[in-house]
Amino acid sequence: MIRYDIEIRITRDSIVVDELTLYEKILKVTPPWSIEQIQLNEPDNIVHVYVEYNKEQTLQCPRCDVDASRYDTRQRTWRHLDTCQYVHCAVPRCRCEEHGVLQISVPWAEKGSGFTLLFESQVIDWLKEASINSVSRRYGLSWNAIDGILKRAVQRGLQRREQQDTHHLAVDEVSQRKGRRTMTIVSNHHGHVLDVQENRTKDSLLDFYKGLSHLQRDAIHSISMDMSAAYIGATLNAIPHAKTKICFDKFHVIKDLNEAVNAIRKSETKKVSSDWRQPLQRTRFHWLRGPSTLTADHQATLRLLKTIATKTARAWSIKQYAMGLWVYRCRGWAQKAWIRWYH
Repeated sequence: MIRYDIEIRITRDSIVVDELTLYEKILKVTPPWSIEQIQLNEPDNIVHVYVEYNKEQTLQCPRCDVDASRYDTRQRTWRHLDTCQYVHCAVPRCRCEEHGVLQISVPWAEKGSGFTLLFESQVIDWLKEASINSVSRRYGLSWNAIDGILKRAVQRGLQRREQQDTHHLAVDEVSQRKGRRTMTIVSNHHGHVLDVQENRTKDSLLDFYKGLSHLQRDAIHSISMDMSAAYIGATLNAIPHAKTKICFDKFHVIKDLNEAVNAIRKSETKKVSSDWRQPLQRTRFHWLRGPSTLTADHQATLRLLKTIATKTARAWSIKQYAMGLWVYRCRGWAQKAWIRWYH
């Protein structure tokens, strides 16, 4: 929290001057902007702060910073902190020869926002501690208003963030509510989230790729993903030489292998003698464990069942061999190991 130490003297005139100074510091108002007046609406207990722009000051186009003539003004209002509820200003618009009529920027709020930067900062702080519903009730804001505040905060963060490494990417989907709303998450190998898109469609990932420059797309070395046809299709369409860059992540590959082993175990359970059906049924998770999690008892049980359920044992051996395929650092040796495992 920023603390402003303002000296309040005895005379009435000096108090007014110090109030203006206080709000100028809070709103970061500097020339050519200035506080014109402060009004207190006692029945509603609301403070209205009026800001004006020096009419003699030359305007500049907000896009090209070239001097431009004054066109007109637009009255705007921004919600501010509880101690200073609303800020009013007739914001000038300038006429630029290249870009036409544009409204100039104000120092206390972002373009298109009906809230001051300090108010948005306060809302963001509350969202870290409470739910959106609670913050909505606390400030009397709609979900759309809070969503706008969040998006602008994210955009400010992205502008401050340095260019992220996109040489090695990971694409995954997450579900906010099971079976309902899915999102596509793109991150790099440092664990930094680079993009979040609605749904897990082909267009979701294509939207991220379109935001990369041609140089960034060419520089991508690997893209880890599950075996989603949508993600594969988007990558093949947008990334040069994508077939040599797509990597199916270990989690999903092993997940599919475990499902295959379990399907063979269930099928073979029906064919073994009745004496071995129950032991084979009860050892489902023995076959699905990784090598490092197998205890001595697990290994002894599996050695016994391998002689009975030979198809399950063979599938299990193939799965166990695959678990070690991700440790190779040399591409040539890794390729030989994968081909050996495949055959």
